[in-house]
Amino acid sequence: MLTSPIRRTYSSEPVGKSPPASSSGVSKSMKANKRSGTYPELVLSKLLRKRITKNTLPGSPDFVYRSQKLAVFVHGCFWHCCPTCNLPPPRTHADFWKRKFERNIERDQLNRTELESMDWRVIEVWEHEVNEHPTEAAKRIRAIAVRRGRTATRK
Repeated sequence: MLTSPIRRTYSSEPVGKSPPASSSGVSKSMKANKRSGTYPELVLSKLLRKRITKNTLPGSPDFVYRSQKLAVFVHGCFWHCCPTCNLPPPRTHADFWKRKFERNIERDQLNRTELESMDWRVIEVWEHEVNEHPTEAAKRIRAIAVRRGRTATRK
């Protein structure tokens, strides 16, 4: 089991318990969100011919190339605040959502920092990249994995 060399210290305050949904439709929609096995992950899994992994690495990357020490995260544009899409946060319970997104962004950065300190290369692929150009996203990952593999064998 891998242990993280960095102690997690968040600067943002904990989010706390989720507020009640503003409607049954919102409740149903939020309950339908998955942690893993999302559409963009499944598309990349098929194109990369690689399974979505369960692992003990910081942040549990979606795809792991162990021999190349390459971790791939597939980020949802809403949950991880995509800088390209710049989606507006929900208006209901605005304080909660502001803290939630700040914490998600901070956690993503901590995951990246921890993995990089362990000499891992981190790739983040955004949901919109997979939706718009899935083969290009897969090619980018494969190209980095191949380059990483060449340098790993030279060491």
